[in-house]
Amino acid sequence: MPIIKENVEMYMGPQEVGGPDDLRKTIVDFIDGATKRLYVAVQELDSVDIAKAIIRARQKKVLVKLVLEGNYLTVKKGVETPFESMGEHEVNRQIHDAILRSAVNVKSDYNPSIFHQKFIIRDGDALLTGSTNFTDTGTSTNLNHIVIIHDKKVAKIYEKEFKEIQQGHFGKLNEGHDPAPDDTVVSEIPVRILFAPDHSPEMEIMKQMLKAKKRIDFAIFTFAKSSGIDDTMIALNNAGLKIRGAIDGKQANQKWAATHPIHQVGVELYRVPKQGGLRKLHHKLMVIDEQVVIVGSFNYTGPANRLNDENIIILGDLESTNESSISKQKELAVYALNEIDRIIDNFGRPIN
Repeated sequence: MPIIKENVEMYMGPQEVGGPDDLRKTIVDFIDGATKRLYVAVQELDSVDIAKAIIRARQKKVLVKLVLEGNYLTVKKGVETPFESMGEHEVNRQIHDAILRSAVNVKSDYNPSIFHQKFIIRDGDALLTGSTNFTDTGTSTNLNHIVIIHDKKVAKIYEKEFKEIQQGHFGKLNEGHDPAPDDTVVSEIPVRILFAPDHSPEMEIMKQMLKAKKRIDFAIFTFAKSSGIDDTMIALNNAGLKIRGAIDGKQANQKWAATHPIHQVGVELYRVPKQGGLRKLHHKLMVIDEQVVIVGSFNYTGPANRLNDENIIILGDLESTNESSISKQKELAVYALNEIDRIIDNFGRPIN
């Protein structure tokens, strides 16, 4: 079961690998709730169930706009039989065609780096985001999270970003370099939203980490030495802060990974290799002092900070003084922390 604190919801999954929540159903139900407009920005869409929900929305006369990473819709080399199925990512192209035939406004991204967003804005008053791609693997075999926020101000922030994405504004081509959105509060929970590359999420994560007084826990797909987050982690560990984390097994073994430097100083680290029905640890999840949760699409890498289209949400604030607010923040954090515990206990391999 998800945790729901009034207008803030958090889901951890998928159920197929022991998670508490059905990620595919969560996305489909969110889409099915649309009555006016639906803006979807996602790296990859190969789930037929999610595609059908998008098409259903359009058939109900909902205004639907969709932006996808173009790399899954093209081929690197032409073939002699282009009217026949072509193997890898063919389902992406078939879904793309079906959505086009449903009169949905579809664009491929203009970013030569990775269009890594995973968000939906519904009816101008609700947002769905997180680490989950709208794929069969993303919703059934990869460890992921989803956050839903029912709030007009939050939706408006993401609508502004979506319009810029549709116009091809990103990185150096985003001539305006928009300032970071104003912080807001939803159901007494502080909410801070940042987009890469404009707002340097890496720096914000480092700032949040530096506020920690007790512990930092994380589960991450890709953690590179280029991020700067590793240096902050090493400094905090050397100052006596307890730090524990899980990293996807394949990514943890890469030469450029931060695994060795942070483990060498004593950070408690676990590899999560492919096993049984589990394919990847795909979270981008951090919990600070069992109170602040950082979620979204942002991996801990230099390219994610400088080049990719990304988003993060910080739920909570260690400087909060309102007891009711702190209680809600901690409940969200404990839910996320319990999932990190489960991942480490069930799938983790200590890095020695």
